[in-house]
Amino acid sequence: MRIITGLAKGRIIKAPEGMITRPTSDRVKEALFNIIRNKVYDSNVLDLFAGSGNLGLEALSRGAKHCTFIESDKNAFRVLKENIYNLCFDDKSTTYFGDSFTILKSIRNQNMKYDLIFLDPPYGKGLVERSIGAIYELKIFSDNCLIVAELDQNDAIIENIGEFKNYRVEKYGRTLIALWNRED
Repeated sequence: MRIITGLAKGRIIKAPEGMITRPTSDRVKEALFNIIRNKVYDSNVLDLFAGSGNLGLEALSRGAKHCTFIESDKNAFRVLKENIYNLCFDDKSTTYFGDSFTILKSIRNQNMKYDLIFLDPPYGKGLVERSIGAIYELKIFSDNCLIVAELDQNDAIIENIGEFKNYRVEKYGRTLIALWNRED
């Protein structure tokens, strides 16, 4: 994996060993960032189920203001911290280790609002719907928030969750990229 463009263009991102994480391929990541390119610069980003940090680090390289990374796997978290350090994004990053939903509640208490949220949880467990529901209930999103999720082709895509409406789905092999924004 590598950073595709921006400040860290061409730099390598390490991935955790084993099958615990499933890094987004460079091809899917490039297509995704072409879709959301106008939402990245100067945004406050949340990378939930961050794994190696692939999506959040790409956003930082492309000019995001800050990224909050949340990861629950010990090995993936170690690699995430190493990637942030190697790309010199320490000053633009906050990392949390532990249960995503518990950490989201603590973020709410800090009055954090996110413009761009990446969700890349394990497939087939309903975690995208649960995550968007928690994000909505906790009100940790800005007025123009965009939520981007990576799913398996067999995962259900919920049309409406709270004020968030699914407006686009793209398919790349077995991978789906789904986007939600707030309804007006």
